Amino acid sequence: MMDNVFFVASKLIWAVISPDSLIVLLGIGAWLSLMFGWQKLSRRLLSVCALLLLLVGFVPLGEWLIAPLENRFAANTALPAETDGIIVLGGAISPTHSQIWNQVELGSAADRLTNFLYLAKLYPTAQLVFTGGSGSVTQQQFKEAEFAQFLFEQLGVTEQAIIYESESRNTFENAQNSKKLLSPSEQQNWILITSAFHMPRSVGVFCQHEWVVTPYPVDHYSKKRNLLRIDFNFAGNLSLLGTAVKEWIGLIAYRVTGRTDQFLPGDGNQCGITENESA
Repeated sequence: MMDNVFFVASKLIWAVISPDSLIVLLGIGAWLSLMFGWQKLSRRLLSVCALLLLLVGFVPLGEWLIAPLENRFAANTALPAETDGIIVLGGAISPTHSQIWNQVELGSAADRLTNFLYLAKLYPTAQLVFTGGSGSVTQQQFKEAEFAQFLFEQLGVTEQAIIYESESRNTFENAQNSKKLLSPSEQQNWILITSAFHMPRSVGVFCQHEWVVTPYPVDHYSKKRNLLRIDFNFAGNLSLLGTAVKEWIGLIAYRVTGRTDQFLPGDGNQCGITENESA
């Protein structure tokens, strides 16, 4: 019951507080203030709205916020000689668009799937797992795992059996449902694939489920050593700002509700274990 409340509430709250929604609400507020004769308030709201539009258009605010998350776990880190399993989190396929067009429609996080296939070839004996249902409140009938299965079959990925978990709606349920399916032991070594900005929250959730994983972050968005720049890309900057803000809010919400074992896991403190302690 509480998982359902959390899922719906998170979607509704984000619909209101996302950066694009806030800009629209500021504009509506300025217009309504003008209609009611509150010219001073209207000018202030318009000024704030204009300032935000300029900042978002010319300054990579989203990259500034997302870079610290992407740097929590090193990219292309040394992989173990052997692994028991590889688990990839959903988010790379649009179930709704795939259903409408009757073909698999990939999104911006397609790197998750390409690296999943790469590691599958690198570890031919590893158990492969795709976890992801639907993150939509109103269209739960379209499951991402089902389209992932269709895609892998199209690509001829049949040498290794893949377990598909199709009921999870968010990161917490990814870990929860997958653990119920697999019952991994403490001695097993699993590799976790997801977007780099999403890896800290994902690792924290898996640790909360007492499932220690080897992070394999992909799908990076920030440009290293080029964050202090000015260029106009309003649509791209606004989209990335929304992604970054949503992830930081997710980290806070998951920590407050006990869905992650710590606020910001990283290479040096995964699952509450520091590098010195593990050594």
